[in-house]
Amino acid sequence: QEQLVESGGGLVQAGGSLRLSCAASGRTFNRPAMGWFRRASGKEREFVASINWSGANTYYADSVKGRFTISRDYAKNTLYLQMNSLKPEDTAVYYCAADTSLYGGIEVRLEHYEYWGQGTQVTVSS
Repeated sequence: QEQLVESGGGLVQAGGSLRLSCAASGRTFNRPAMGWFRRASGKEREFVASINWSGANTYYADSVKGRFTISRDYAKNTLYLQMNSLKPEDTAVYYCAADTSLYGGIEVRLEHYEYWGQGTQVTVSS
C-alpha cells in the first residue's frame, strides 16, 4: 500500500526554522516527482515547492523562494522541506504529494499528484 507520512510541523516564532519530512512507502514510489503544498485556514490548497524524479531540478512558489528548500533522500525514501526565516503568513497545514506518472518532472498543479500525505500543522507566531 502506497503511503506518505509527514512529520516535523510545530509552533515556531517568526524568523525561526523548521524541517518537514515526508516518508514514502509502497511499490509505486520508484523515484516519482514530488511536491509540497499548503492550506491556510479559509484558503485553497496552494503549491509550495516541487522536485523532479532525479532531484536535479527544483521549483518554488514566489512566496517561499529563497527561504524554503526542497530535497530528497533516496536511501531513506524521504522528502524534506527546510523552512527558514518563517513568517506568520506561512502558517498552514503542509502536505507532501507524489506524482507517479511517467513525466517525472516539476509539477505545480495539485490535480496531477496521485498520492497525498495527511498533512502536518505549521504555526508561526509573530
